[in-house]
Amino acid sequence: MNKLPSNHNTETIVARVTGYVQGVGFRASAVRQAHLIGVRGWVRNNEDGSVEALLQGDHEQVDRMLSWLHAGPREARVSEVTHEQSLEERHYDRFEQI
Repeated sequence: MNKLPSNHNTETIVARVTGYVQGVGFRASAVRQAHLIGVRGWVRNNEDGSVEALLQGDHEQVDRMLSWLHAGPREARVSEVTHEQSLEERHYDRFEQI
């Protein structure tokens, strides 16, 4: 991971997905979708049953990934997706499951 340059057009947000989102392949599907879109960052399970993701890319890429998070994989039942801008200064090279 490298530091973002000061003149970057990269948007970074952290999203939290609630509902029936663990044990249904949500993270693996998110990795595949992020690779298709070109989003970088990570996705992980939280102890409270939610899934959290850090999304980094241009505005269109992040917006497309957020739209996907609202549906998730076919087996998931997403109740809510919340997100907020992150002041993350690291530049992620890829999207991965952690």
